[in-house]
Amino acid sequence: MNVKKQLMDGLIHQNPVTVQLLGMCSVLAITTSLFNGIGMGLSVLVILTCANVVISLLRKVIPSKIRIACYIVVIAGFVTIVDLALKAFLPALSSSLGLFIPLIVVNCIILGRAEAFASKNGVGASALDGIFQGLGYTVILIIMCVVREFLGNGTFGGGILNGGEGIRILPEGMPALGMILPVGGFLTLACVIAAMQYFLSRPKKGDKKNEEVAK
Repeated sequence: MNVKKQLMDGLIHQNPVTVQLLGMCSVLAITTSLFNGIGMGLSVLVILTCANVVISLLRKVIPSKIRIACYIVVIAGFVTIVDLALKAFLPALSSSLGLFIPLIVVNCIILGRAEAFASKNGVGASALDGIFQGLGYTVILIIMCVVREFLGNGTFGGGILNGGEGIRILPEGMPALGMILPVGGFLTLACVIAAMQYFLSRPKKGDKKNEEVAK
């Protein structure tokens, strides 16, 4: 079990949003304030980790022909727990995220990791995979929330700081309101994905040295 590799895969090399291009609907829809991004990210992280652990434990028992249906049942159980917990303890967040919490049941990130990793690996590795993939998803959400909230509202920390209004950085009237609309989500996500792909496509130092030697 290579913990460092799993961490780097979750955050960078196999990031669920910028590399695997999974879970795009929620990324585009709810990233208008920092409160939403942190809440959604942590919800997915908890559900992904718990689902990975249970599916890993049951991987030798679940019949292969109905494995997807079994995965959905397991995931739905944890989604229900998180949904009810949010409604009980964080009703404002639950109301803000709306249907996107129940829709985690069919989130491609959760199902994808269950099929690609948890069903083939032990409990420890599957738990770490859930944590690191969830962290990668949460980091991208937070980046998009900060950018869209700043450019669209001129604030930082909406829903969390300054009584929920956030800290105003730009004067009212200056922000580009389009950034908190769907088009702003697409533009921001495109820039984040492009930046990640540029970073991943850059040749490493070792590769440059090998090319020079080959020449």
